Amino acid sequence: MVQTEERLRVLKMLQEGKISATEAAQILEALEEIPSPSAPKTPASASIPSRPGKWFRVQVTDTNTGKTRVNVRLPLNMVSAGVKMGMKFSPEVEGLDVNELMAFINSGEVGQIVDVTDIEDGEHVEVFIE
Repeated sequence: MVQTEERLRVLKMLQEGKISATEAAQILEALEEIPSPSAPKTPASASIPSRPGKWFRVQVTDTNTGKTRVNVRLPLNMVSAGVKMGMKFSPEVEGLDVNELMAFINSGEVGQIVDVTDIEDGEHVEVFIE
């Protein structure tokens, strides 16, 4: 419960402009690493071999110069909330199956999920779950 309140506090500070998105992401990542007091302890032999994804990263690169134009990394829990909020305003986005995207995010898989090159605009867009 304490961690939930702390997360909300961090998101409020981000909304008010008191901290940057990068700072908020770092704080939220640190909060995820702190075990909750009610979390049951599991023996080492029962640990999951692969770590589920925690980050949603979008990278846009200029195909002409090779320079990165955009490199944004957000905690997955923020992406889920953002998608739900966005669907209220724009329920249909051409070519995007939100249920499929959310199922992939919730599956715990990591890796590249989008790789698109726009030759007209000279952009290479990649989306990753890390």
